[in-house]
Amino acid sequence: MDAPFSLAVVVDDDPDIALAARLALRDLFERVETLTSPAALLPVLKEESPDAILLDLNFERGATDGREGLTFLNKVMGIDPDAAVVIITAHGAVSIAVEAIKAGASDFVAKPWSNERLAATVRSAAALRRSRIDARTERGRLSELTPSTDTPLLGRSAAMERVRTLIDRAAPTDANVLILGENGTGKEIVAREIHRLSRRSEHPLVAVDLGATTETLFESELFGHVKGAFTGADTDRIGRLKAADRSTLFLDEIGNLPLHLQPKLLTALEQREVVPVGSNKPIPIDVRVVAATNVSEDKLADEKRFRQDLLFRLNTIEIALPALRERREDIPVLLDHYLTLYARKYDRPHRELPPAVLEALLRHDWPGNVRALRHAAERAVIMADGKHYRLDDFPLPQRSEAASMSVVGESLNLDQLEKQMIERALRMHHFNVSGAAAELGLSRGALYRRMEKHGL
Repeated sequence: MDAPFSLAVVVDDDPDIALAARLALRDLFERVETLTSPAALLPVLKEESPDAILLDLNFERGATDGREGLTFLNKVMGIDPDAAVVIITAHGAVSIAVEAIKAGASDFVAKPWSNERLAATVRSAAALRRSRIDARTERGRLSELTPSTDTPLLGRSAAMERVRTLIDRAAPTDANVLILGENGTGKEIVAREIHRLSRRSEHPLVAVDLGATTETLFESELFGHVKGAFTGADTDRIGRLKAADRSTLFLDEIGNLPLHLQPKLLTALEQREVVPVGSNKPIPIDVRVVAATNVSEDKLADEKRFRQDLLFRLNTIEIALPALRERREDIPVLLDHYLTLYARKYDRPHRELPPAVLEALLRHDWPGNVRALRHAAERAVIMADGKHYRLDDFPLPQRSEAASMSVVGESLNLDQLEKQMIERALRMHHFNVSGAAAELGLSRGALYRRMEKHGL
């Protein structure tokens, strides 16, 4: 059986103790190196990253205060803050060992030790070090997959002021928050603002798009897996719930989570622990959950679609974001912000927005909400070539919503009607399949099959 860890280093000037430790740890590590001086440890740390270090505190003849070992412990932690250092101490010198733990050591063992106790202590220290490194790596990977946005929460309407008030009240607490709103209303922006104002803001927010997470990989993505749990699981991997430990977990498109998977998420949140796929050992988590969905409250209240006990777990505080058509007075502010932003980004001149063009943009219903307005502003900045913006610079649909409905109504061919409704839903959600599927009352898989059928 392969050893679970690569390298352990034992630092003790007594060769008998060093040999005993080496024999006790040989099944846990591929290599166990022994050193007689702590000074020899520092060059090793610059060349390699030991999974665990077993460090004696006293090296000078007659020394019992542990000062020399503590000095080198501080140097080790300065080189590698994640170092898993287990202190070797004489029986009765527990006070010195406690001081070492305060300085960064993971644990201590007293001489004489039992081999079982030594192996268990060093194994735990090495596993903790690996967990810390994996969590940081995973958070970095997730931040690349879900880059943070610099988009501010814009708007001076009464509706947006209510949203800001709820954010200010909810953010400093650890209460779970459910954000409701159509696609493009800014649910992720609100989630990031809640995290920024929370006591967990020193740790990165971890975002999970449940609409894009396949059912087969759901447990592995959220709970992690151990090596060999399934084909392709070549290494242990922590899940996103553990990656969000001591931070905020943003569960986007929670309303699209299939009913049969909801109990697994509920259990993890209730018990505050996860069990990786292929393991039977629970791992504790400390996570604050902010969830978001474009599914209506009526549909969330349907027990055939969403478990009510999970809903109660998620919506301690509920924030409903208004659609852009419900706060038209914010459109000029949003247009000014995005036109200025993209003019600066693409090095384009400042152009005036004539009143007639602004009036037309104010009348538009913006089915894609702020996201659609932002894309329209970006296109206008790129396409405009005069001193003023023209309505043609903005990619607005040529037909009104009512006209679009009448076109659908002209045909009674079911296939044609289905194709038109799918096209309409996709346009409304800017070809976001999850959003269009939710709008049509279909699963993502069912919508993909219909899109293939109609050549979309």
